[in-house]
Amino acid sequence: MRPILSFLFVLLLAAPAFAAKPNVLVIIADDLGYNDVGFQGSKEIPTPHLDKLAAQSLRCTNGYVSHPFCSPTRAGIMTGRYQHRFGHENNPAWLPESTTAGLSQQETTFPALMQKAGYTTGAVGKWHLGAHPQFHPMKRGFDEYFGALGGGHVYFPGAGGGAEYNIPLNRNGKDEAQTKYLTEHFGDEAAAFVGRHAAEAKPWMLYLAFNAPHTPLQAPKEWLEKLKHIENDSRRTYAAMVCALDAAIGGVMAKLDETKQRENTLIYFVSDNGGPNLAGKSGTNFTDNSPLRGAKGMVYEGGMRVPFLVSWPAKIKPGTYDQPLIALDFLPTALAAAESAELTPKNLDGVNLLPFLSGEKSGVPHELLFWRTGGPGGNNAVRRGSMKLLRNGKAEPELYDLAADVGESKNLAAEKPEVVKELVAAIAEWEKGTIAPTFQSPKAGKPAAKKKK
Repeated sequence: MRPILSFLFVLLLAAPAFAAKPNVLVIIADDLGYNDVGFQGSKEIPTPHLDKLAAQSLRCTNGYVSHPFCSPTRAGIMTGRYQHRFGHENNPAWLPESTTAGLSQQETTFPALMQKAGYTTGAVGKWHLGAHPQFHPMKRGFDEYFGALGGGHVYFPGAGGGAEYNIPLNRNGKDEAQTKYLTEHFGDEAAAFVGRHAAEAKPWMLYLAFNAPHTPLQAPKEWLEKLKHIENDSRRTYAAMVCALDAAIGGVMAKLDETKQRENTLIYFVSDNGGPNLAGKSGTNFTDNSPLRGAKGMVYEGGMRVPFLVSWPAKIKPGTYDQPLIALDFLPTALAAAESAELTPKNLDGVNLLPFLSGEKSGVPHELLFWRTGGPGGNNAVRRGSMKLLRNGKAEPELYDLAADVGESKNLAAEKPEVVKELVAAIAEWEKGTIAPTFQSPKAGKPAAKKKK
């Protein structure tokens, strides 16, 4: 028995010290259409790497983000709280001198909590949570950062674009030149992070926020050539950008496999909002949110219901999960997975999904989910079970049964006045815990104005 015991002892010594704590990888696409990846049903855009990830994941069919456009969704993911509670309801303008246009300094962040849980933290990609140095990712809980600090960026070095889209990339607080197609660049940097920290005694968290397939529509020729079957120029370029995104994610997944970290890595994948309703060169919309109604910026389903994957092979069985959940849940779920639930702030709106996703707990993670754009009195939505109420400004409320009508085509408000009354009251109660936006979005199509001193 002694040789066997000695052998087992050696194996225990060789095992990673953090085996019980998974790595955490948060992957965000930007403006991805609901039906523009294979695992969502697209027959037009090939996404083999995301489809493989989906096959290893729980595909959450009623998965949401907390806002129908860019920066507020990211603020929600970073804090686990409805961003309306701290005034982050708009996109911050590119104002490096502004100490208000960015993620509130009063908020505790996801990476800062993961640091306390014993993690090395890194961020790669689009930031869009403030341009002032105080908002830099490394001031908000990340040990490492590489990416574009603004709300978007050109994809090819030297390509034309506005001032914000041509800023240098940033590595750990220092400017760095862009050297390749940006989606590929971000994928390479993320894979390098995974490889660099594979042998360390600490687990890691990586926030990988692509700006693809957000405009400008710029794609590598190799992908454009492979998608000649798509006739519309804008749709084809957008599709090629999705393919490049898929390939970049594939590179990260390959590095996880190569370094034998895949089994114990908790991965989230979402888009920051639905595909935008923009006219392409041929006068057609180039994203596909079907079967949903609406698009980016709207509180119809197409604005904030997104492709949503959760994968942790060591703990979560692949399949589908149909209860409503939201990206605010990423933070408390990761802390629970890291066996550090005691670090979870008491004021979170997100919940720990692990008992629900594992089947340990039945029922719904959230009784109610809320959305708002435009501040108090703006556009609102609330979901309770399958029932969703929305109100566009001062218009009459609309009510839909998403279980029977995911496309929000039959307004049931007149048939169910009691439900309308209850959900309108629920919104009013929720709004008591929110504040007005603390900064305004820059006007579309115009460069951000300089703040007067």
